[in-house]
Amino acid sequence: MAASESLTPLVHIVDDDADFRDGLAWLLDSRGLRTRCWAGGDQFLADLRPGSDTWACGIMLLDIRMEPLSGLATFEQLKAQGWPWPILFLTGHGDLSMAVAAVKNGAWDFLEKPFQDNQLVDKVEAACQEAVVLQTESQAKWRFQQALAALSQREREVLDELLQGHYNKNIADHLGITPRTVEFHRANIFEKLQVQSAVELAHLMGRYAPGSGA
Repeated sequence: MAASESLTPLVHIVDDDADFRDGLAWLLDSRGLRTRCWAGGDQFLADLRPGSDTWACGIMLLDIRMEPLSGLATFEQLKAQGWPWPILFLTGHGDLSMAVAAVKNGAWDFLEKPFQDNQLVDKVEAACQEAVVLQTESQAKWRFQQALAALSQREREVLDELLQGHYNKNIADHLGITPRTVEFHRANIFEKLQVQSAVELAHLMGRYAPGSGA
């Protein structure tokens, strides 16, 4: 995959109407967006696995009424599997209440058919921007957790003391080491975790550390 493509989310078009699906793909392709078409949610889910294109940074345009697996059922399975990217429902007039409920349940947005091309493209581009933000956040979390795991046992002990708001002298007393040694470990921790202060460190721990819920 080219470097430029890796920064451009893939737009998954999931709709059981082949003509509509192909027309939508043509429109988005003509606006410089990468697309991949699926005849149904069951096909997409069958290919969904970590490391595949279906799991890479992207968004989904999901028809709310499909057979044999509806858009809502597909959405619920995607949520259950932890697929993290924006989902934009495509709905008919009679599906408005279902689409609103889906958005309240975590879908990114919806569009009611028939829609204007520019309106659709604008929403797709906004969803793609959101996907890039999510990808960037995920990468930052992964890097932080890798750096955290690489800390030595003593550095983790000093880190725990710092997070409790203790000063170097108190940390030295608690751990039976000198304040100078504490300062040495503190500097290493800040460098490895790429932070400038204990406040920033506490913020990132709350945001990215395993078990933080981020």
